Order: sequence, then C-alpha cells, then structure tokens
Amino acid sequence: MQRYFVDQMSETQAKIFGEDVHHITRVMRMSVGDTIFCCYNGRVALCAITEITNDMVLADVVEWVKNSNELPIKVCIASGLPKGDKLEYVIQKGTELGASEFVPFVAARSIVKWDEKKGQKKVERWEKIAKEAAEQSHRAMIPNVTKPLSFKELLSFSGSYTYKVVAYEEDAKRGESSNLSRVLSQLKHGESLFVVIGPEGGLTEKEVESLIENEFISCSLGPRILRTETAPLYVLSAVSYYFELAR
Repeated sequence: MQRYFVDQMSETQAKIFGEDVHHITRVMRMSVGDTIFCCYNGRVALCAITEITNDMVLADVVEWVKNSNELPIKVCIASGLPKGDKLEYVIQKGTELGASEFVPFVAARSIVKWDEKKGQKKVERWEKIAKEAAEQSHRAMIPNVTKPLSFKELLSFSGSYTYKVVAYEEDAKRGESSNLSRVLSQLKHGESLFVVIGPEGGLTEKEVESLIENEFISCSLGPRILRTETAPLYVLSAVSYYFELAR
C-alpha cells in the first residue's frame, strides 16, 4: 500500500498537496474509497480517500498504526563532502537503514567545492531522495538533510547528541575493534548517536584531534578500509542489528 508524508493532518483527516496529488491521481490512478498510509510528525495512519480535486486529496483516518519502523535511537550521519553522486547514494540507502539526519560538511580533503548559489537546488534534491526512500522503506519520518556545514559548524551542531563517534582509518590499521561496540552497549532507547565519516581522502590527523577534543570517540569499522559511501551504511547496519535483531 502506498505511503505519503503529509503537511497537514488532524486526528481524523489528512490533506495531501503538491507532487503527491499527481502521484495518487495520475500515476497510481486512485479514486475515492482507496486506502493509503499517511505519515505526519512520526505517526502513521491508515486512511481512506474521500475527496480528490485538481490540487488536493482528502483522506479520512481509518485507524492509527501503533507499531513503529523507526530505529530506537536517533542516528545522524555526518559525511565529508564526497565527489559525484556518492552523497545521494548515502542519503538514499542511509534512509532505508534508519538514519534520522544527514549532515554533509566540508572537510580538509574534500575535493568538491560547495557553490552556495547552486547549493539550494542540490539540498532540495537530497531532501526529495530522502522522502522517496522513506516512503519506499515504510519509515514514519523523513530524515532531515542540512546544507553542507564548515568543520567548525559541524562541531557546534553535534553538541546536542548523546554519543559522538568518528570513523578513523588509522584506528582500523592499528587493530582497534572495541570502541564502536562499547558505545552501542552504552546507548539507551531514545538517545542519539552522531557519526562522522571522512571524504574520499579521509580525515586529517588535525581534524580527528579536534573531534576528540569535542568529546568524539575515535573508532574503526572493522579491519577493512571502507569507502566513504560504504562506511555510513556499515554503522547503520550495526546499530540496526544491535538494537532491533540481537535483543
């Protein structure tokens, strides 16, 4: 059954606007009486379509869904700005795996230079990718996607998270294998985890030192060196296994 994230919803009715109206009427060819899932503020309801106009679909709530498909902890993925469409891949797959937020940042070794003038269209594209992936994977919430931050802004942004880790390839080379596991064992339901992943060239030693000074825990992601687009998915998979399958 199709799932839509709506902008307006009460306890009894959902109002759907924009591209989703076109999707419901032209792509799915739905009509009055058809049922859909509507998501609003992290809640999901089974709804029946009651009215269709050119620019709006109204749907009455049949019942609110009690079960949640969200990870029991909030996970933010902070990615050093990578080349090409790698960040789009991270956002799409990371959304499927349960990330709550994506924060790109300009790292010392980021090859891509962020263009503020063209940047808003890119952020809008990232938001659309997150929305579509959330619908596909039956999420109750769309992850937040920010515009790229400076490294200094990143440090400030991370301050509200319960635990903070940075994946550092030098730790993998040294054989470090327990820090991420230790952090996961300390996390409790409802708490949050901020994960920093470097760009293609990795993080500099100075950047890692600054992160550690700001209460980040440096860790490896196993003995193998992962690509910048693979590392976030490793962490999210580990979180999902630990909190959703192993208990």
